[in-house]
Amino acid sequence: MQVGLIGFTMLGFLFTAFKLPAYGLLFNLASEIFWLYSSYKAWKEADQIGIFITTILITLILIGGVVNYWLI
Repeated sequence: MQVGLIGFTMLGFLFTAFKLPAYGLLFNLASEIFWLYSSYKAWKEADQIGIFITTILITLILIGGVVNYWLI
């Protein structure tokens, strides 16, 4: 779980740094699966709802970016 979270997030940042934001968005969106699971777990176990809400907002922003780069 942690490897997927770090790995996909790192690849997303790396592709964005290499001037390939469309692919960076895809990798960051893939990492959101792990972020959502981790933040949901943190909310339920430690009552940290803020990280879960932030993760949902970032996921929506990334979906908008993917739509902008890949579908329009």
